[in-house]
Amino acid sequence: MYSLIIGIQKERMLKKMENREQWGTRAGFLLAAVGSAVGLGNIWRFPYVAYDNGGGAFFIPYLFALLTAGIPLLIMEFTMGHKYRGSAPLSYARMHRRTEWIGWWQVGIAFVISTYYSVIIAWALAYTYFSIGLQWGNDTGGFLMAEYLQRVDIVNGAAIGSVGSIVPGVFIPLVLVWVIALGILFKGVKKGIEKANRIFIPTLLIMFLMIVIRALTLEGAVLGLEALFKPDWSKITSSEVWIAAYGQIFFSLSIAFAIMITYSSYLPRKSDINNNAFIAAFSNSSVELLAGFGVFAALGFMATQANVPIEEVATAGIGLAFVVFPEILNSFPGLNGLFGVLFFGSLVFAGLSSLISIIETFVAAVEDKFKVSRTKAVMLGGGLSALISILYATQGGLFFLDAIDYFINNFGVALAGLVSVVTVAWFLKKLSSLQDHANQISDLRTGLWWKICLGVVTPAVLGYMFIQNLVNNIRNNYEGYPTTFLLYSGWGVVIATILIGFVLASLKWAEKDLDIKTYSQGEGADD
Repeated sequence: MYSLIIGIQKERMLKKMENREQWGTRAGFLLAAVGSAVGLGNIWRFPYVAYDNGGGAFFIPYLFALLTAGIPLLIMEFTMGHKYRGSAPLSYARMHRRTEWIGWWQVGIAFVISTYYSVIIAWALAYTYFSIGLQWGNDTGGFLMAEYLQRVDIVNGAAIGSVGSIVPGVFIPLVLVWVIALGILFKGVKKGIEKANRIFIPTLLIMFLMIVIRALTLEGAVLGLEALFKPDWSKITSSEVWIAAYGQIFFSLSIAFAIMITYSSYLPRKSDINNNAFIAAFSNSSVELLAGFGVFAALGFMATQANVPIEEVATAGIGLAFVVFPEILNSFPGLNGLFGVLFFGSLVFAGLSSLISIIETFVAAVEDKFKVSRTKAVMLGGGLSALISILYATQGGLFFLDAIDYFINNFGVALAGLVSVVTVAWFLKKLSSLQDHANQISDLRTGLWWKICLGVVTPAVLGYMFIQNLVNNIRNNYEGYPTTFLLYSGWGVVIATILIGFVLASLKWAEKDLDIKTYSQGEGADD
């Protein structure tokens, strides 16, 4: 009789856990995970990082970093979300009540990123329109900074840190971006996020593949590819190159800002955690490699047309996307506007798939903690993020975006990743239980390598990266910005996410929220 009662209780517990919204299919989850990982950085960051750190030789530390940090961390976060069945704060709280603040810290980081990431998508949306007729003219840099962004120091002669007025050309597409993103999130996981990614990811790949194929046929494309893939073996012994490889993997896979924990919490009971991590990671790397072909073939064409070395045109980030590529499109031998629409349209789809995943982290957290409907959580979390994002649609917005992006990634995401893996591996000693959970439901089983990577390799690399960045920023202000400006737009934002994490973690959960711990265990969270 006692066994029967226990069995009934466990069955009720599992049913309650299954009431959490789920992905419709495994492919839907993978497309969403890949969509989150494949973002703007794949297109405008990876190719230059590879080129600047040894070319073809860079792929050795890159692959090593993928296998020793990227995939192990993905497996850890996938497993946490699946095992503890909650948003990042709830999953951490169920793992151990005193670690809930880490989940909120990661959610806070995601919230900050969403506020400015949406603005970059708005730029791409505007440039998709500008592509028709190549409206940026011949001075693409001047058009971006003075005419489009109306940068406060150029137009008004104001100091860095001045806000200025709202720029209509940025604000209008920004509103559209938020309408699309929040509209998708209102529909939920299966009917919203999954369906959107089934459209976004294939469309993105088709559009970008067309660009790559065209770029490869341009005069000088071989010159660009040679610059990217020719190995410089002398750099492979440099610690900076290995750190760059780990940094690219870490920031590219959407690790340590609550996304993968949240997404995996919607997986059904039987899910191949380990294989999912490998598929998502290698899919992301494949897109990065594809971007490398397209970007450097186009840069080779530009260098040939200008009769200059490739290093004079090679760049990364906003400069590559919104200054260099318009210059390349100006020189295209035909269908310039079409390929402009394809390029900037692909940025829009890459950005949107990542943005909805970022917003979902704090929507799910608000739902779990405060027991509100999804509609209210989207309106509260997404609405607040949208409101704050208007700051970046002002004449001074670019400087705020640049500083906050740099600090939240180098001292937010990186540090949160270090703290989370050290907490799980060293203090809570949960690696064995997480590994057992993942191996039980996966065709591919992980062994000792997984524990060594998370217990030794990843903490060592992330710790070194953090110390190195800290020392560099103490010695020199980022981009030479005023100290006062960096104190509130850089360091202040990073510290605020940590403090907010502790404040939200101090709020009590509703009764029995922490009782549902895992699929196989029903006890409450550890003390």
